[in-house]
Amino acid sequence: MIPEQHFSVIIVAGGKGLRAGGEIPKQFQLIGGKPMLMRTIEAFYNFDYRIRIVVVLPEEFREFWNELCEKHNFRLSHTVVNGGETRFHSVKNGLSEILEDEIVGIHDAARPFVSKDVIERCYREAFDFRCGIIPVIEEKNSIRITSGYESRAFDRTKIRVVQTPQVFPADLLKNAYETPYRQEFTDDASVAEDDGIQIKLVEGDERNIKITTPFDLELAEFLYRNKTD
Repeated sequence: MIPEQHFSVIIVAGGKGLRAGGEIPKQFQLIGGKPMLMRTIEAFYNFDYRIRIVVVLPEEFREFWNELCEKHNFRLSHTVVNGGETRFHSVKNGLSEILEDEIVGIHDAARPFVSKDVIERCYREAFDFRCGIIPVIEEKNSIRITSGYESRAFDRTKIRVVQTPQVFPADLLKNAYETPYRQEFTDDASVAEDDGIQIKLVEGDERNIKITTPFDLELAEFLYRNKTD
């Protein structure tokens, strides 16, 4: 097992997330009577209660988050930092709280069903191989590549769907995030790869869904009520 001082996670909840519907960002909407973000924090705390948790929030919602924590008597230790203009900038803000000798995971607040097995697999591999680790699942749908009005079939066995947490030796990732932002930086692995960090794929989990739409919220409620540990 990795020494406790090497565990940390940045939970990215810096966006407005209004595509899920409702009047508040999706990270604050309820799953099983508790805000989604709290469920996500609990997933990492349940993996290892010693893990250091950094939460990136929109600055204008920090007080609202404090009120939610009081309302739900939520006492799990975490540090809050302000979100940035993009996900890239939000992660960079979170990394300012991370020590260079840590193994750090970057996780979407909108993935509250990440399992202990997936979390442990990602941290262990990042520690053992000193590289970036991404959990992925196979694509089961048929795929077509489009170009204007034209399209062609693509071999789905060559496709992997990326999940989080994406986990890295912190010193490597902090250095990678010193680069200027570019639009092609869609996740942490793309930033890391640009800096020459090796990326290794590991098995993810179909249940580690990302909640984006109202349908996803309905599915999340169903999954919560029917989950088994």
